[in-house]
Amino acid sequence: MRIISYNVNGIRAAISKGFLDWLQQANPDVICLQEIKATEDQIPLLDVELSGYPYHYWFPAAKKGYSGVAILSKIKPNNVVFGTGIDYMDAEGRNLRVDFDDFSVMSLYLPSGTNIDRLDHKFMYMDDFQKYVDQLKKEIPNLVICGDYNICHEAIDIHDPVRNKNVSGFLPVERLWLDKFMKSGFIDTFRFFNKEPHHYSWWSYRANARANNKGWRIDYCLASEPLRDRLKRAVILPEAKHSDHCPVLVEID
Repeated sequence: MRIISYNVNGIRAAISKGFLDWLQQANPDVICLQEIKATEDQIPLLDVELSGYPYHYWFPAAKKGYSGVAILSKIKPNNVVFGTGIDYMDAEGRNLRVDFDDFSVMSLYLPSGTNIDRLDHKFMYMDDFQKYVDQLKKEIPNLVICGDYNICHEAIDIHDPVRNKNVSGFLPVERLWLDKFMKSGFIDTFRFFNKEPHHYSWWSYRANARANNKGWRIDYCLASEPLRDRLKRAVILPEAKHSDHCPVLVEID
């Protein structure tokens, strides 16, 4: 099972840059998308299906052109869950889950904390999401949560940890939350296989950051501990350039 997570920063813009051609070449069984910024009636669904994904589920935000997640699958899931049941989260279209026979995959888009109001919102979301997942794991022990977490976990995950120590996405309190979240029973699948520095999944559009690889690793495929022995491979795919993010991939037996 090849699973990819990709913040496309607008699905329509990504499609205009060749996303669907790339998708056919990458050929994941499941792809989790974040920041789709569109409603279903704005998306060429037939083209998605012709790309090999007859099962596609879209969860846009109530606010037009904002946030939103999706999951495209070659395999029909047994169950699809839109949102968490927590109103303020679901209004922003941040969580979508598909359940298969022996494991589930979630597409997650954690809020950014670009200003003080949104930072408080992010902290509230993180606390409520932790409680939600703690309960969910009792029901679904084999869980993969893919998405844009908007947090770099450790210094190795960001190009300039010193200058960014007071920037949201690398604040000590955010990193501590992600650390605790992982230690609550999740594996950072990329770091499970790759210990080297200079691997990132997001670059600012400013100052030629991507060309100079001055990036942040904020996109993760986190797998619950019971899946540890089934992990086969995890990589970042920086050659895909339909967004300011790039896809991240995990293979599970």
